[in-house]
Amino acid sequence: MADQRWNDVADILVNYSTRVRPGEKVLITMMEVETFALARAVHAAAVKAGGLPHVEFQSMFLEGDLMRLGSEAQIDWVPEMQTRGLEWADVYVGLRGARNPHEWASIPVEKVAAHKRAMGKVSALRTRSTRWVLSRIPSEALAQEAGMSRDEMMEFYFAAVIRDWQAEAKRYNEIRDVFQAATEVRIEGRGTNISFSTAGRLYVAADGRINMPDGEIFTAPVDDSVEGVITFDFPGVYGGLKVPDIRLEFEKGRIVRASASANDDLLQKLITMDEGANRVGEFGVGTNFGIDRFCSDILYDEKIGGTVHLALGRAYTECGGVNQSALHWDIIKDLRPGGRVTLDGRPALVDGKFTF
Repeated sequence: MADQRWNDVADILVNYSTRVRPGEKVLITMMEVETFALARAVHAAAVKAGGLPHVEFQSMFLEGDLMRLGSEAQIDWVPEMQTRGLEWADVYVGLRGARNPHEWASIPVEKVAAHKRAMGKVSALRTRSTRWVLSRIPSEALAQEAGMSRDEMMEFYFAAVIRDWQAEAKRYNEIRDVFQAATEVRIEGRGTNISFSTAGRLYVAADGRINMPDGEIFTAPVDDSVEGVITFDFPGVYGGLKVPDIRLEFEKGRIVRASASANDDLLQKLITMDEGANRVGEFGVGTNFGIDRFCSDILYDEKIGGTVHLALGRAYTECGGVNQSALHWDIIKDLRPGGRVTLDGRPALVDGKFTF
C-alpha cells in the first residue's frame, strides 16, 4: 500500500500551494521514476479539485543523452513540447526526483552550460506564465548526498512539508516586514563584507506557494548597488557539479573577480553566460529552522534557517527586479558559525538567529 502521506503532500500542493480551480489546466512534471507515487496523488487531487491534469515525464538520464550524443544545435534547442505545455497550463507542479549528482560529470562543462541556458528559457516561461510549485522528492542518491539513510531522508521530507503552512506563513511575513522596512543591507562573515540597496524593491515571503518544503524571504537588489566581497561556505551546485569555496567580488553591481577551488572553469562560463549573468538577481534569507543541514539541493538548502543566499542572473519581476538572464543560480552563505546581516545599520540576523 502506498504511503498515505503522499496524499497529504498532494493536498498541500494542489489546494494550498497552487489553489487549483475547476476547469484549470494543470501540467505535472514527473522528474524521474521515483516521483510516481506523488505524481499519481497530485493527479488525483487535481481531478478532485475540478482541474484538467496532464502528466509528463523527464529525467536527467535523457538530458545526459542529449548532451553526450547531440550536436551543438541540439544542445542549444529549447524543447517546443515543454514550452507549449507551459503556454497551455494555468498551473504547473514540478515533482523533481534526484539522481546521482555526478551523472553529468563526464560531459564537457560548456555543453552543460549550453543545455542549462536553453532550459533556463523554459524555466523563465514557467515563472512568467503559470501558478507553479516545485518539490524535490527524496531518493537514495539525495539521501547519500545529504549524509542520511533513505528512510531518514523521507522522514525529513515529510516533516518539512506536512505542517501548518498558515502558521508558517504568519512568521515568515513578520520577518519579511522587518526587511521591507529597510533600504540598505550589509552581510558580514568569514571572508565577507558586502552591501547593496533594496530601495524600491519588494520582499516576498516564500510560504509554500512556489516551493515545497519552503521557508525564505527574498528580493531583488538594485542592480548597480552591490559592492564588496562574499565567500560562500557551502559549494555552489549546478547541474550536479559542485563548485566549492566560491569567492565573488563586486563593483557597481557587477562581478569583477570570481574564483573557486574546483570547477572554476564552470564558474567562469556561468557568470559570462550572457549580459545579466554576472549580476545579483536575488537576495534571500532562509527562515525554515526545521531544515538544518546542507543537502546539495537548492530546493532544501536555500531554506536553511540562519543562512542567506545570493542568486546570480535572472531577477524576479514580482520583486521589482529587472535583470534578465538565462541563469538563476542560488549559492548559500551560512551565518550560523558567525556572521550577521544588518539593515540600515541595525542587526537583524546574528550568528544565524533573528534579533526580533
